[in-house]
Parts: sequence; C-alpha cells; structure tokens
Amino acid sequence: MEIKTKFSKADMKAFEPENKVGLIATVSPEGFPHITLISTILAKDEGQITWGQFSEGNSKTNVRHNPMTGFLIMTMDKQIWRGKAKWKGSLKEGEDYEKFNKLSMWRYNTYMGIHTVHFMNLIETTVKSPLPLVKIILSSLLTKIGKKLAATSTNRIVMNYWTKNLFNRMDTLKFLSFIGKDGFPVIIPLLQCQAADSTRLVFNTVPYKDELSRLETGSDIAIFGMTLQMEDVLVRGKFSGFKKYNGIILGAVDINWVYNSMTPKAGQIYPEVKQEKVINF
Repeated sequence: MEIKTKFSKADMKAFEPENKVGLIATVSPEGFPHITLISTILAKDEGQITWGQFSEGNSKTNVRHNPMTGFLIMTMDKQIWRGKAKWKGSLKEGEDYEKFNKLSMWRYNTYMGIHTVHFMNLIETTVKSPLPLVKIILSSLLTKIGKKLAATSTNRIVMNYWTKNLFNRMDTLKFLSFIGKDGFPVIIPLLQCQAADSTRLVFNTVPYKDELSRLETGSDIAIFGMTLQMEDVLVRGKFSGFKKYNGIILGAVDINWVYNSMTPKAGQIYPEVKQEKVINF
C-alpha cells in the first residue's frame, strides 16, 4: 500500500463532489475508536483537510479531546483514499464557512446548514485504490456460510432486529476501526462483515488480509454500517480473535455498545440510557 504525505491535484478534484462517502475515525475520551459519516470532507490544499459540521455527535467532542484522526473517502466509482490527519481547530465564519454553505446540498436547506468548519493537517494518505469487489463478494459468501457456527449461546439482545438486518444486507457499506500503535485510529473497509447473532459480528479476511491480521485479541473495535439511503449505525466491542469454522477463517467482534449516529438526534442505544424526567425548564 503506497503512502504519501500530500494530496495531488487529481486527489483534491476527486473529493469535490458532494455525493461521496466520507468517514472520520476519532478517539473517545475513554480511548475507544469512533467512526462518523462526514460527507462534507474536502481537501483545502495538498496538506490540509476541511469538513463542515451541521449536527452534533460524539466525534465533534472527541477531536477536541484528542486531535488524532483517521479518514476514508470513497467516490461513487468506488475509488478509495485512507489516511491520518490531526485536527487543529474550527471556525464559525470566514471564506471556508461561506464556501460550504453555498454547496447545493446546504444552500437551500431550510432546516439545517453548516454551522462550523473544522480543519485538519494531513499526516499521510494512501494513493487512490479501487474497492476490491471480487474479493469482497467471495469473502461475503464465505462469511455467510460460516457465521451460524460462530454464533454465541447467549440470549442477550444487544443489536436489535433492525441493526442485525442492516449488517446482514449485501448492499450495506461497512467499515472497521481500531487504534493503531501510534495512537491514530485506522479505518479498513469491511463490507463482508455480518451478524452471527445479536451480540457478535463476524468477517472473513480475503480482502485487506494483511491489515486485518494486525488486529489483536481483546482490542477495542468499532464497526460502522451504512446504506446509500443514509441509514447508519455504529457498534463497538472486543475483538475475540480469528477461528476456523468448517475450514473458513472468521474474525469475531463481541458487541457491547450500540450508537445511533443518524440525525436529528445521535445517541447511545445499548447499554440503554436511563431517561430522566425534566422538572426544570
């Protein structure tokens, strides 16, 4: 995987369309990986990334606590860039603020607009690479065949029916994140990932095998799932290692946290958050 420290003019041009998948991985105050869909992500210049904020969520808090981030950009022709960047600040006015709010998606949006622009210094980026669709299809089939044997014996409901169904859909885009040795979160495409049951996600390792082999048993893993209909969910859990099921190698993540990252109200779903009565307005 070829790495460089600057975006090319072709890279910057490729990021301009609003219709793309943009992800930012951050580190929570507790040290856990977190992934957020940020479709506004752009290259301001060869060494700087900008993105516009229109809603609240954990990632915007996380970058202020820990500026180390990972990013992924996938264009509609399924070309991917991944890398590391360091958050350096935000503004609520200025040239970049005006530029974001003039984009077609936000110019005529009655209910919300870009209220904050964030800036990040590029640390490194991969060169453009295609999504390995043939390997992903094969890996998805192997995962589907082996996942029943990878199910746990627990009756706990961690991921509800909707969440499990989203991860089991073949058209769902899925991405994994963990914290690298250097403290930066890493993002790896994981489209083959599926739910073995309500508490466990599993995946075969045909695509991105070398990167997935770096996962350490017991490490904290975040997995983000989204459809092109803008449905998405984030889960997190412990990586329980690789194991063969009828000759098929599957990695497993035992889920202990589920987060709704969709607007208008992002928030934790599992463990269930106690609702408190409002008595003072």
